[in-house]
Amino acid sequence: MQMEGLAESISASVERTPMERGVAKQRLLNTQVLCKFNATLYFANSDAADSFIDWYLDDIRCIGWFEVRNPRNGKLLTVRFEEGKVGDLSPVDDSAYDSRRAVVMEYIR
Repeated sequence: MQMEGLAESISASVERTPMERGVAKQRLLNTQVLCKFNATLYFANSDAADSFIDWYLDDIRCIGWFEVRNPRNGKLLTVRFEEGKVGDLSPVDDSAYDSRRAVVMEYIR
């Protein structure tokens, strides 16, 4: 996982009610929140990229949960790919041996 392109976001479960005057009222809907982070996966060769697809299709079957270490703080997270999607595989240079794939992972906190 590369630090380039790493981004984290939190989707708080909040209900917001506008008021005729003053600030809107807000209340929490859930005690847990959905957190997401965007990451770029780097593959040093085509075998590594193929192994990833085998793991993605056969082991976690696109939607399964798995553990990954957050590169920002080193904490172990149980995550899944958002909507079961992994991004396009793109070559890093003209040789096409090494490649990268942009993904969005989500977890509950």
